[in-house]
This record gives sequence, structure tokens and C-alpha cells, in this order.
Amino acid sequence: MNLDKETAKKIDELQILDRNLQAFLAQKQSMQAELNEVSNALAEAKSTKDEVYKVLGNVMLKTNKESLIKELEEKKKVLDLRVNSIEKQEKLLESRSNKLKEEVNQEIKMHSPKKD
Repeated sequence: MNLDKETAKKIDELQILDRNLQAFLAQKQSMQAELNEVSNALAEAKSTKDEVYKVLGNVMLKTNKESLIKELEEKKKVLDLRVNSIEKQEKLLESRSNKLKEEVNQEIKMHSPKKD
């Protein structure tokens, strides 16, 4: 089958979109894992009556519970925003990808030999 240059260009764009989607999915997974860790740490910090500690590099330091909770809540907000942003970008890419797939499939159907 011999496809025109425009269809070949769309196929190339689809491959690029696919790679970008995979990168966004990896980023999203990583951020969701971090978000889960922060949420668990926040819940633990809020529920404990004991002293709280914060890890800085290879050192664990005793810290103020309220400031730690405030810091974790802020980090959670930032991660939520990042995940939401990635999800929006992901949806845009998926939409563009689906549209291109439809166009390419139509082109392929038009150029495929007819069977009797």
C-alpha cells in the first residue's frame, strides 16, 4: 500500500504523541506515588500524640508538629495541582491522537484495494 505524504506525516505525529503520552503516564505515576506518601505521612502526623521527625538527606531531625503538618499540606496541594495538570495534558494528547487515528484509518481504507 502506498500512502501519501500527508498520511505518513500523520502516522509520524501519532508515534510522537504516543511517546509523549507514555512520558506523561510515567510522570503521573511517579507523582501519584509521591502524593500517596505525603498523604500517608500527613495522616500519621495529624493522628500522633508523640514527637514528630523530618528526614533531611541522611539525617532525621525532631521538628514542630504544626509546621510539619503545614509543610505536608502545602506539598500535597502542589502535587495535586501537578497531577491535575498532567491529566489535562494527557486528555488533550489522547484527543489529538484519537482524531489522527481516525484520519489515518480513513486514508488507509480509501487506499486499500477493493475486494469483490
